[in-house]
Parts: sequence; structure tokens; C-alpha cells
Amino acid sequence: MIEKYNHVFIESFGVTDADLKNLEYQGVKAWDSVGHMAMVSELEDTFDIEMDIEDIIEISSYEKGKEILGRYGIKL
Repeated sequence: MIEKYNHVFIESFGVTDADLKNLEYQGVKAWDSVGHMAMVSELEDTFDIEMDIEDIIEISSYEKGKEILGRYGIKL
């Protein structure tokens, strides 16, 4: 599952595996508001979930995203 999660971030923001641990919202040019919504859409499609607005807003980093997906029963 972590591979799928990583893939979403790598594809959405054009980063490498090495960049993921410290990746934060607006930490790279591609992670702006539009990129954020595209990433969220890809997460929802990948894990077959529909996130609450509060959770979508709360995804402020790669690490925080893992925590939030746990709320939906996704173990990474």
C-alpha cells in the first residue's frame, strides 16, 4: 500500500522517493492549491475512498497524509 501512496505523490508533484519524507504543501512548485486537489483526487481513486473536506484541507505534508488515510482504514 505504501508503494501506491508514494506513487501518487511522485506522479503528482514530480519528486523522487528521497524527497517524500520532508515533502510539505507548497514545498515544491507543483504542490499548490490546484496540485493539491489533483493529488487528493488521485488518492481517492487509488484507495477507493471519498475524503471529508476537513481531511482534504488537513493534508499539509506527505507524513500527515499517511495519518489521514489511516482514518479511512488504510494501513501504510
